[in-house]
Amino acid sequence: MSETLPSRERALELLVENGCSVRVVNHCQAVARLALETAEILNKKGLKVDLGLVEIGALLHDLGRSRTHTVDHAVKGAEIARQYGLPKPLVSIIKRHVGGGITANEARALGWPTDDVYFPLTLEEKVVSYADKLIEKGKRVPVELAIEQLIRESKPEAAERVRKLHEEIAGLLGDCP
Repeated sequence: MSETLPSRERALELLVENGCSVRVVNHCQAVARLALETAEILNKKGLKVDLGLVEIGALLHDLGRSRTHTVDHAVKGAEIARQYGLPKPLVSIIKRHVGGGITANEARALGWPTDDVYFPLTLEEKVVSYADKLIEKGKRVPVELAIEQLIRESKPEAAERVRKLHEEIAGLLGDCP
């Protein structure tokens, strides 16, 4: 496993090489722009956020959508990233970005390996997960839309996790957009 992040260009190549659609690639680019903007604001506020990790993590967060469009894309994407020998912090962003996090019980019910964590823990993981919830069809949307969608899908626990993630990031951002 490498400790070196791929370049932005290489990250985009990985998405295409693995068969991600143009729509998925565009989504990943939009998420990366928002995540990087968020991370830069957090850095200006004195928090230490790895901008490179956020950008590349956001670009590759949906790598697994080359295999499936179910929630399993997080685990599939992490598997693909490991096959390429990508750094562990990058693999963690990919597997922990969905739904504001997946609990151990939910992971078990999904048939995912139970010896792992699927919840965003680091600030970089949280920024990418949060930015992903704010991008719909390539445009920034209010977090309430993601929350309402999860409620419509009968996923109130995931909706609550996204709300809490929003409160955490918004609290760190303060009066910034």
